[in-house]
Amino acid sequence: MRIIKGKFADRNLMSPPDARVRPTAERVRGALLDLLAADLPKARVLDLFAGTGALGLEAISRGAQWCDFVEFRPSSLHALRANVAMLRVRERTRIFKRDALPFAAALDSASYDIAFADPPYGSRMLDRVIESWQAKGFSRVLAVEHDRTHELPAGGRTRVYDDSAITIYRTSPE
Repeated sequence: MRIIKGKFADRNLMSPPDARVRPTAERVRGALLDLLAADLPKARVLDLFAGTGALGLEAISRGAQWCDFVEFRPSSLHALRANVAMLRVRERTRIFKRDALPFAAALDSASYDIAFADPPYGSRMLDRVIESWQAKGFSRVLAVEHDRTHELPAGGRTRVYDDSAITIYRTSPE
């Protein structure tokens, strides 16, 4: 797994030896960040269910100013911390060892410019994150990765890539 574009292009990222971790495929991550290209410069980013941090680190590589990562699995936290250190972006990040659902539910309105959520496929955690976002609007943009068969609330724009899909919600229309 590597950073695709930007300042850190082609830098390899560490992945944890944990079968439960499913990093976003490069093709899907690249497409998602390309769709958000206009939103990235100087953005404050939140990466929920961060895993290795690939989404947030790719955003920083492409011009985001800041990223908060939320992850609670020890093996993922180890890889995430190693990736942040390797790219030397500690001063532009915070890592929260927390459950992403209560973290998102506690956020205030407009806390971030962009929020990413990539929870385990097949769970209803994504629905709960979207509900929190719809209730509080904790970011201008909510970008989620999910199984293509997962039905989400209306209002987002969805693109399908094989078995995965990305849906982007915005607080105001494009």
